[in-house]
Amino acid sequence: MKVTFLGTGTSQGVPVIACECEVCMSPDPHNKRLRVSVLVEVDGKNIVIDSGPDFRYQMLRQGVKHLEGIMITHEHKDHIAGLDDIRAFNYKQQSALDVYATERVQRMLRNEFHYAFAESKYPGIPLINLVEISNEPFTVAGIRVIPIEVMHHKLPVSGFRFGDFTYITDAKTVSESEREKIKGSQVLVVNALQHDFHISHFTFREAIEFAQSTGVPSVYFTHISHKLGKHDEVSAMLPAGIRLAYDGLQIDL
Repeated sequence: MKVTFLGTGTSQGVPVIACECEVCMSPDPHNKRLRVSVLVEVDGKNIVIDSGPDFRYQMLRQGVKHLEGIMITHEHKDHIAGLDDIRAFNYKQQSALDVYATERVQRMLRNEFHYAFAESKYPGIPLINLVEISNEPFTVAGIRVIPIEVMHHKLPVSGFRFGDFTYITDAKTVSESEREKIKGSQVLVVNALQHDFHISHFTFREAIEFAQSTGVPSVYFTHISHKLGKHDEVSAMLPAGIRLAYDGLQIDL
């Protein structure tokens, strides 16, 4: 399995429009973060988690030529806004693309991309095959996935575990029963927004505490705001076994 971080930024990305802070003005490519997403490659099959506003560029930058499915964590715009751009894969693969989401998220997708689900379809619209998931294991392109429900303030968000790899974003709290699903993972990805309190995201300190509580030996932080600080300076503050992810980072499992 290979995991590629397509984007590691928060909802506005980094740099933030019109911001002149030291992070946004930094020339270091580690401080340039597209909206959060990962590509999981298993046995020649490509699965993307979330299709945010940067989806088109992420696919081009990574050179993705085929896609077996997209898994949606939740319905916020920074996680779904690029779904229209699956049209290129529809055309090349001559088929609808499987999009995995809970029943609630599916309702939001049908509303947001209503033209894709209209009875009378305009030529060239995205062809989406919605596959409903719950909080029970399921398969994507023959690959077993264990969902992990976390809370984004009061909104349930789906994390996903593929074998030894667990991916969680937009979490503020995780129940003990859901934490049990993480145990035994070799790599954990989790959100770490900023240093100051946030109502719906782990802070830097909260993310460290959560990561250490899981016992996972290798942890990467994602969904990072410009308020967290420069990549190299924040990296120096992290305990052993925890790293900041960055766009383009690849992990082999």
